[in-house]
Amino acid sequence: MTAEAAERLRIEIGSDQAVSGLVVQPPQPRACYMFAHGAGAGMTHKSMETVAAGLAERGIASLRYQFAYMEKGGKRPDPPAVAHATVRAAVAEAGRRFASLPLIAGGRSFGGRMTSQAQALSPLPGVRGLVFLGFPLHPAGKPSSERARHLADVTIPMLFLQGTRDALAELSLLEPVVKGLGSRAALHLLDGADHSFHVLKSSGRNDRAVMDEALDAFATWVDRAVG
Repeated sequence: MTAEAAERLRIEIGSDQAVSGLVVQPPQPRACYMFAHGAGAGMTHKSMETVAAGLAERGIASLRYQFAYMEKGGKRPDPPAVAHATVRAAVAEAGRRFASLPLIAGGRSFGGRMTSQAQALSPLPGVRGLVFLGFPLHPAGKPSSERARHLADVTIPMLFLQGTRDALAELSLLEPVVKGLGSRAALHLLDGADHSFHVLKSSGRNDRAVMDEALDAFATWVDRAVG
């Protein structure tokens, strides 16, 4: 995957707060993905850069952004209401910049969950689908489906990209959740990958191959579900 030049921008959340964002735009994009980081790493993490660059290679623009706590250098994630406001501000910015493109929202782990919660509470303007890069169904070692209850209120297409070794989403729980959402939800399993899409050397694959598979599935889903 080649590195793509990213444009830095400021996303206004309210009259007194803003966060940073990064836009990567390939020639003639066919969609734009707004995506947020996980709880422990910001938008400049290597994995976030890899996703943005890989999507650009597949003709999909991206806008990745910080949550307020990460912007301030904090470690404790924002309360849901604050995170939801940030998601909405990023979606509004993408809508202004990419008014002619289908908009997709989501993110890694915490970022994806905050996006789906915001969508469930009130539809994100212009967003035609959600993509989760490792949906955090439950804390590690505490299997539960409670975090998925709000997904029943999401009425747009959803794609779950999940590793089969994901400690935050046991397949015996995740698969029934996705099945219960009906035709609007799709699950693509990444064999041997963990929550961060890492694989063991013994698997015979490497992390790049896993990411390529994930982004190929993403691009195919965009064309089928929201293109």
